[in-house]
Amino acid sequence: MPSRSLSDDALAAIDRRLADTDALLARAYPGDDGRRQPVHTVYLPADRFTPETTREWGEQALAAADAAGGLDEVARIVGLDDQGLPDLVRRKLADEPIEDLRLDFEDGYGDRGDDAEDADVARAVDAVTKAVANGSTAPFIGIRFKCFEAPTRARGLRTLDLFLSGLVAVGPLPEGLTITLPKVTTVGQVEAMVDACRALESALGLAERRLRFEVQVETPQVILGADGSAPVATLLHAADRRVTSLHYGTYDYSASLGIAAQYQSMEHPAADHAKNVMQLAIAGTGVHMSDGSTNILPIGDAAHVVDAWRLHARLVRRHLERGIYQGWDLHPAQLVTRFLATYAFYRDGFPAAATRLRNYVHRIDSAILDEPATARALASFIHRGVTCGAITAAEVASAAEVTVETVRDLALNRPTITQPEETR
Repeated sequence: MPSRSLSDDALAAIDRRLADTDALLARAYPGDDGRRQPVHTVYLPADRFTPETTREWGEQALAAADAAGGLDEVARIVGLDDQGLPDLVRRKLADEPIEDLRLDFEDGYGDRGDDAEDADVARAVDAVTKAVANGSTAPFIGIRFKCFEAPTRARGLRTLDLFLSGLVAVGPLPEGLTITLPKVTTVGQVEAMVDACRALESALGLAERRLRFEVQVETPQVILGADGSAPVATLLHAADRRVTSLHYGTYDYSASLGIAAQYQSMEHPAADHAKNVMQLAIAGTGVHMSDGSTNILPIGDAAHVVDAWRLHARLVRRHLERGIYQGWDLHPAQLVTRFLATYAFYRDGFPAAATRLRNYVHRIDSAILDEPATARALASFIHRGVTCGAITAAEVASAAEVTVETVRDLALNRPTITQPEETR
């Protein structure tokens, strides 16, 4: 055995030098914490929500597909002919048509005056409470209140306060509660939101950091600050570990850059630039990210419906391929292509991912030598597919020869196996 050259004192000195770095990495880049990420967020004007909304959207989505000849026909016309895909999507639309629902008190609601908004907040509290009690709500539900710019700040905070106080008055907060801070332009607005969360937690008797929030990236100032920095990255680390997700706002961001309305899109180069910066900002932090929406809705004459479905399916596939695993939906008929395109993405990639993961876990010789980081990516892909319903546990056991629990542990870097010798 060769002798050592570095003394214990030298090693200890290096540890001391890197202590601050170690602490920074542990604090600021903890990695995936295992939270489920929904595949989409549905935005609905707050006054339109009822305890039956989730079920009704699923029924309306299926009705839209049936009007076009059924899910098999819709899959065909948008170029997704995967065998078995329509059956899986039909089950999803019946059992869990909305994964994340946001009652909108911002752009989708407007300014109706304090009395009207206060009354609608009270009705929203009642409807959400009933939906949670009878099990009809989406796994994630919450509100988007008005932004922290001076003209709307007080109204936004009042709505947030009334909503949370109303929920706490009748029972514990919903497990999947999600609140959204829109139109963020500065790190200071996020720090103010942290202050508001702390104050509400104290007043309502909530545990520390029970209130966390999403940040909507809708302004160029949060992508490129006046000093040349990227505030979207800074705000994550100034938020007391409370930011859960960054959401790209397609139309506000595009309009802020002066892009003509007909060219505002999730796939505009300006949109891709913003989302690339956002993706870099969240890397390693455990914060999720969502793409935006398309306002081309699949309603009206049959030809337009087909065109809108094709566009939506392509845009969903596009952001999935770019590593953005969530988007927005604005109409029940968009759920048809949301789940067709999402399920096709996972099912198309599953055979190869399962084979590579099987080879890695069971140390089977193959033409691809995957490193632990790639194995985690393979496991994460499969885990996301299972979570949303695109892939079954039986399929994982058959193709990858591992359990879904093992897949989850690998995806979260909690390996239950010893990594192959050649990758150490």
